[in-house]
Amino acid sequence: MRRARGFTLVEVLIVVAVITILTSVAWPSYSRYVKRGYRAAAQQFMMDISSREEQYLLDARAYTAALDGTGLNLVRQGWTCSATTCGNANYDITVTATAGPPPGYTINATAKAGQVSDGDLSLNNLGTKTPANYW
Repeated sequence: MRRARGFTLVEVLIVVAVITILTSVAWPSYSRYVKRGYRAAAQQFMMDISSREEQYLLDARAYTAALDGTGLNLVRQGWTCSATTCGNANYDITVTATAGPPPGYTINATAKAGQVSDGDLSLNNLGTKTPANYW
């Protein structure tokens, strides 16, 4: 008599149970990691806008709210920019310029889709970043 080769039903169910447990533990951690990555990308873009605003101030002696070719001329892969807003699937970024004196600006990133639970981000010309726990 030859013994049949293969897996028993119990062995297959044990493997499925182990994979299910590992997935239920790993998935929330992975989701948080992805959200932090999207937030970091938005923060980096906001810092780039801040740098361009300072350069624009030196040239024009005022800040601008225009993000297109008439203002900061922003182009970034993964982001679509119009005259007043740059956005992707997770954030919409806008700039509000104040004439002063002294002149100033505020960069706001409004969370959308899966990032809503993180809340909105803000950065101004004085370097104040809110909410502080996300920067």
